[in-house]
Amino acid sequence: MSATPIPKHAQQTVLIVDDTPENIDLLAEVLAPHYITKIALNGEKALKIAAGDNKPDLILLDIMMPGISGYDVCQRLKRNHDTKGIPIIFVTAMSEQEDERKGLELGAVDYITKPISPAIVLARVRTHLALYDQTRELERMVALRTAELETTRRQIILRLGRAAEFKDNETGNHVIRMSHFSRLIAQAHGLNPLHVETLFQAAPMHDVGKIGIPDHILLKPGKLDAAEWDTMRQHPAMGAKIIGEHKDDLLCAAHSVALTHHEKWDGTGYPNGLVGEQIPLFGRIVAIADVFDALTSERSYKKAWTTEAAVAFIEQGAGTQFDPALMAPFRLALPDILRIKDQYSEENGALSDDA
Repeated sequence: MSATPIPKHAQQTVLIVDDTPENIDLLAEVLAPHYITKIALNGEKALKIAAGDNKPDLILLDIMMPGISGYDVCQRLKRNHDTKGIPIIFVTAMSEQEDERKGLELGAVDYITKPISPAIVLARVRTHLALYDQTRELERMVALRTAELETTRRQIILRLGRAAEFKDNETGNHVIRMSHFSRLIAQAHGLNPLHVETLFQAAPMHDVGKIGIPDHILLKPGKLDAAEWDTMRQHPAMGAKIIGEHKDDLLCAAHSVALTHHEKWDGTGYPNGLVGEQIPLFGRIVAIADVFDALTSERSYKKAWTTEAAVAFIEQGAGTQFDPALMAPFRLALPDILRIKDQYSEENGALSDDA
């Protein structure tokens, strides 16, 4: 045993599980110069240690123990999401091939028979700890890359939504404000956090179809005539076509929001004249958020409404334009909505969504 001891700060932890103290002492003597060792004299204690805050990096596990056998301990650890990745090496006097086969099928990475060879134990432990380190590093890198790709995807969605807004909005802050408004209303309505986040990320795409509307209509300072309104009403369908149909939850939500945020509760909306709960919930929420921000923002064809007037308009539209069940959540979210409105005011210029 001439191997150079590993510095204390770099040491990994090995849990030794055996009901015979002499076996534990022997394994600890082999491993202690190189690793932090923990011991358990039975399966119950081993499970408790493995599930604790400072999880072992590897487990040496006897099979024949009173109470819970090593096989049972292995099965339980592999069923637990928090411990299933910990490599397990069976160390046992059970030397038949069938015993080894069973142990490996249960998820163990190796099988050492007693009496042990200290050199073999140390070599196997080192090998599997190195493999475990590589696996964790790969998982970390994959998780990091996945998060980066998710961030990029969300930023593309936001930027495309803002690109549409820049056609008729000086800074494009509208998409930031109304996406926050949508999130706050959804939270107040009791949606689960995953759905709230999906809506928050999808809402900026609500008016992406405006990219397809001619500037002379979109930027007209006065009221639109009938023909111009017919063209303007095409932007939800255009937006849905731009986004396309996908299995991805976020893009599916963006498609739905783009297509349905101008539908009305009484069926008089567009493009499909949906009625009541035929309109997806995300579309109903975005409808309120979009209208509130549009009313309280100055546009080329109108002055900004007061908060009181905008709230009154929305509440008067309950049961006709808007889902009446969303009025209470809207009111509940209003203080935070007004805070967001001030934070992302057009007077502050074009702002990042991270501002």
